[in-house]
Amino acid sequence: MTVLVLGSTGSTGRRVADQLRSRDIAVRAASRSGPDVFDWSRPDTWAAALDGVRAVYVMAPDGVPVDPAFITQAAETGIERLVLLSTMHPEEIGDDRLLAAETTIRNSGLEWTVVRAHWFNQNFDEGFFLPAIQAGRLVVPLADQRQAFVDAADIAAVAVEALLGDGHHAQTYEVTGPDPLTFAEACAIISAATGRDIQYDGTPEAYLATPGATQETLDFFLNQLHLGDAVPTNTVQHVTGRPAIPFPTYAKAAAPAWT
Repeated sequence: MTVLVLGSTGSTGRRVADQLRSRDIAVRAASRSGPDVFDWSRPDTWAAALDGVRAVYVMAPDGVPVDPAFITQAAETGIERLVLLSTMHPEEIGDDRLLAAETTIRNSGLEWTVVRAHWFNQNFDEGFFLPAIQAGRLVVPLADQRQAFVDAADIAAVAVEALLGDGHHAQTYEVTGPDPLTFAEACAIISAATGRDIQYDGTPEAYLATPGATQETLDFFLNQLHLGDAVPTNTVQHVTGRPAIPFPTYAKAAAPAWT
């Protein structure tokens, strides 16, 4: 079989592709640039990406909707299985984009799995927190709320099992790391891994003083406070048969990015 991996250059997509290849599964690693081109805004790129494929790892960049026309086209070309990357608590945080994507996947008529992931560990070394960690001061207006930071390798592992294995149809998997941590505790773990002093400020006032911060983005963060502390799930263990990667293990491996 061949699996189409959308967003194949991203944190989860490239790990999904790598883990599929490690199982000798043929991968069509699609992105907006590269040999296998896929662009949500260019329907003319969809047919070639879907040709000869049996399963699709579906993800869209932040702010980009999952176009129902693509899912319809996938079904018409003989796709059998879809695995969608979504987010934890989309209803509570008002993520209409991903709620619409989940509805589209569930109504596709195909085998489907939704993977709802918590905050990525890789936000700290590959994503939007990296410049702040490198500068030694992270500002996120979530006070001491605990997060169940999850490694992208674990998200990918769950997605790969859903793409290849049995028993995952019509499942919505909530994927978290093993330990609930505050951002202050995460920064302390990174400090220990790097030998650098990484400070954390979780106040709204400090956040609004950072470059690029807006009242709209502040309200997005503050809306999450009513969720309370994250409760880790055992999804990684249940689906993959191994424990989720602890944050200190991730930080030790990622330390070169911060030093």
